[in-house]
Amino acid sequence: MLTEQAIRLPNGVTLRYVEQGPAGAVPIILLHGFPDSWRSYETVIAHLPHSIRVIALSQRGFGKSDKPAIGYHPSDLAADLAEFMRLRGIPEAIVAGHSMGGLVAQRFALDFPERVAGLVLIGTFNAQADNAELREMLASLEAMEDPVDAGLIQAFQVSTLAQPVPEAFFATILAESARVPVHVWRAVMKAILAYDDFAELPKIVAPTILYWGERDGFSTHAQRQEIARAIAGAELRVYAGAGHSLQWEVPKRFASDLVDFMNSIGRRRLSSPARA
Repeated sequence: MLTEQAIRLPNGVTLRYVEQGPAGAVPIILLHGFPDSWRSYETVIAHLPHSIRVIALSQRGFGKSDKPAIGYHPSDLAADLAEFMRLRGIPEAIVAGHSMGGLVAQRFALDFPERVAGLVLIGTFNAQADNAELREMLASLEAMEDPVDAGLIQAFQVSTLAQPVPEAFFATILAESARVPVHVWRAVMKAILAYDDFAELPKIVAPTILYWGERDGFSTHAQRQEIARAIAGAELRVYAGAGHSLQWEVPKRFASDLVDFMNSIGRRRLSSPARA
């Protein structure tokens, strides 16, 4: 059973996280999407062998982690991850991010390239400045006070799915989303609408794999191909019939793919010990 732990960063923010596997091994660090928490990966972790070290974070503003008034740009969350790794004595990791977490993972790979052994992007997306639905949601949030409307939360999370998930798991997702105060919803939504790192993606040097559900309503296959082409050597893997939150829909398959990716990085290092 996973036990939630806490760590206080030098900036004063306390993050919650869970960890499984052998201490000292190069871990895979899982970054959730919006407005989730580490529990977004609970079913995936259940399918990972205990021989693999995995860490799932609740980023600032989410789950039981601190929820400061400011600091929700992808660069802020990437800096939190760098401090978390430093405090835990983790020189490098395979970093996996879903949706918003994918933007943070990309930013981390750009700002701290020496810390990234591999990069996994799940349902990541291009610039959202022209996304009318997100702008409409932000307008609703601007007029809202705590707590965030339960109907809005449910509608948003349902929109990320194309296939059913276990009721108990989805109830957990909704409960974790309801923990997020309206000021965090607004700040993250504004950051996502303003963020665009596409021109920087060719600077990413870590081995990279993208996972995309063919029924993802947040992006198209053509957009995923653009991102895959922008990152040298990146692989794009499509999940037929899956939606934006594919790791919720097919956690066993996704866990198996994560293991394969980690093993491929290990083989690459054995054949070429010196990193560029």
